[in-house]
Amino acid sequence: MKLKSAQLLGFTLVELIVVVAIVGILAAVAIPSFTAAVRSSRLTSAANQLVTALNYTRNEAIKRGQIVVAARTGAQWENGWQVFIDIDRSTNAVTNVFNDDGDNNLCESGEDCVLRIYEGLPENFTLRSNTFTSFIHYKPTGDSNTQGTFAICDNHDGNNLPESRTSRLVVVGPTGRVGQGRDSDRDGIPEKSDLASELTSCTSP
Repeated sequence: MKLKSAQLLGFTLVELIVVVAIVGILAAVAIPSFTAAVRSSRLTSAANQLVTALNYTRNEAIKRGQIVVAARTGAQWENGWQVFIDIDRSTNAVTNVFNDDGDNNLCESGEDCVLRIYEGLPENFTLRSNTFTSFIHYKPTGDSNTQGTFAICDNHDGNNLPESRTSRLVVVGPTGRVGQGRDSDRDGIPEKSDLASELTSCTSP
């Protein structure tokens, strides 16, 4: 008795086309969501980095009993900043703390002393403040020189507008304490410190 030959298993052309179409649809849905999640994560990381840096500046001022400054090191805050003890009260140690060997750890008596240097934010990110245009300093009491806000935006589209879930607001309160701005209506755009209006510009917060 002859045995029946085994049937060959496989996909027809129609089945392959259907599978490819389904994969394409899933990719079209998933890739934008994944990209948005990555951008949101990077934005949150940048905001947390600034909050940590400002809290560090405040704590060092209290601990050391001296004025400690956080100042931008480039044309804008997003290019990076550094924290230093401001001995001569000039708030411009950015230009005079480096010796001939490029050493920035000048912590001898009577000299400004750089405590930490922070690198710039990712490309297309902006970090601006109308209040703290170039520096913020903390006194030994923990008070800052003034109160105000910093706006951090993922400005990859270049329109300088805080769109949904592309911006964060870091708030420095009257006593120098630092926190992040609220989003009471949950539209993805933080409100200013007075809660009367939302952030409307990434470059003029």
